[in-house]
Amino acid sequence: MKKRLKGTELKKLIAEYREIKIKIRKSYQTRHVEKLEEIKHRYYHETGRTLESDYEDLHS
Repeated sequence: MKKRLKGTELKKLIAEYREIKIKIRKSYQTRHVEKLEEIKHRYYHETGRTLESDYEDLHS
């Protein structure tokens, strides 16, 4: 049985997403894009929602 993420762990995932988005804006690197996709996939798997939509809701 897989362990679900706690609220604080989801917040850390969102913070990591934000940091990588900033790094991509500064210098586009394939490893950042791959990490970003991994984070988005994990967030969707854990919550059933897309990270982009939740992130926009938090920062609009």
